[in-house]
Amino acid sequence: MPAVTPSPSSQNDAGKPVTRRTSWAEAAAAADATKPSRAPAPTRTPPPAPAAPPAAPASTPAEPIASVPGTSRPGTAEPAAAEPARRAGGVAPEAAAPSSDTPSFRRSRPTVADTIAESPMPDFISSPGLFVKEQKPRPVGGFRGALYNLTGGAWNLGPGPKQRQEDELGRRISRQLQGSYNTAVLSLKGGIGKTSTTVGVGLTLAEYRGDAPCAIDANPDSGDLVERALGEGIYQQSSPRTITDLLENIESIDSLTALARYMHHAGRLHLIAGEQDPEVSDSLTAEEYLRIRKLISSYYSVALTDCGTGVTHNAMSGILQSADNLVIAAGYAVSGAKRARSTLHWLASHGYEDLARNAIVVITDKDEVSSRVDKDAIEEHLSGICRELIAVPHDRGVADGDLVTLDVLKPETRRAYKEIAAAIVDGYR
Repeated sequence: MPAVTPSPSSQNDAGKPVTRRTSWAEAAAAADATKPSRAPAPTRTPPPAPAAPPAAPASTPAEPIASVPGTSRPGTAEPAAAEPARRAGGVAPEAAAPSSDTPSFRRSRPTVADTIAESPMPDFISSPGLFVKEQKPRPVGGFRGALYNLTGGAWNLGPGPKQRQEDELGRRISRQLQGSYNTAVLSLKGGIGKTSTTVGVGLTLAEYRGDAPCAIDANPDSGDLVERALGEGIYQQSSPRTITDLLENIESIDSLTALARYMHHAGRLHLIAGEQDPEVSDSLTAEEYLRIRKLISSYYSVALTDCGTGVTHNAMSGILQSADNLVIAAGYAVSGAKRARSTLHWLASHGYEDLARNAIVVITDKDEVSSRVDKDAIEEHLSGICRELIAVPHDRGVADGDLVTLDVLKPETRRAYKEIAAAIVDGYR
């Protein structure tokens, strides 16, 4: 920073000049005012010219020598740009500056940034498996399950074919539905497993589906749907509300909580009991059933309706009108097979061709018929006129006509109910 000359007025006494005090900003401004606008280019002393080589003999031609930038040789012309630079005390440029037309050199290998920019961005949201390796499902039972448990999961051979089939049935049953659907379970003959099928399939739906299913007892002949699901003792101790009580107060029901007062619960299976009074049990009309069905559709995505015996009672037209598919109950007895076929023919001839074509026929071996009955012939007799035919083996947990619980059923019976439930949900389109 340049020195600041004090003014005469700032001297306190003669002969002792006092430096003027100023702020840092004023000193910096003064320094900027005296600073040259452009610094001179640095110069360097040119190297001494090399001594001239001795003259070559006249008989020997002179060997050409490559010119060195910044020097001159005897007998050669100095570059035009070197003389003004030397006169100015500088040095001639060692090499000419590259022109704009000169191609520049690039790296042959791409950088990491170039690789990331050019590679497509993976979709980690829809493909979370990019972060982790796919894990095999845990095997249950059999040799695979025993090996898995013995090694603490270190050896996982995955599920076997049987378990994979069971898992596939579970996925079909638990399929998410858009809307509310109704399946009617009916038959022309009583005592062949209609109500037990409704309870077994309803409990299976409740086990695998995220939303609770509902079962409606629309049997005009004092149906026992709730007794088969809860047990007669528990039902007698519970609230005796029936479908008649629901109809009398249906206008005041505006929530699932209000509807629950007229429901019975077997685990996650919700049930509406049928009327037990013989004088009013056959009074349910088609219009009343449709009112109940409309109410149920607001809170349940899957409903099962136990229709009772026959297809001509008062509520049957409303049930068939609102049904999305049908389960036709049949038996291995000759009369049961014939009446199941008669039911399908009656539906097809009364305007329900689609329901008959997509019906699921369930043959329950309830009475354990003798070996004289050709079961294969009966199955072949019914399989060609329905969408699917499923056989339920003989099981005392079904044949006794009492409480139906999945825990006491045979594995074959539980699998049959799973196949029926999967077929029902497959029909919801």
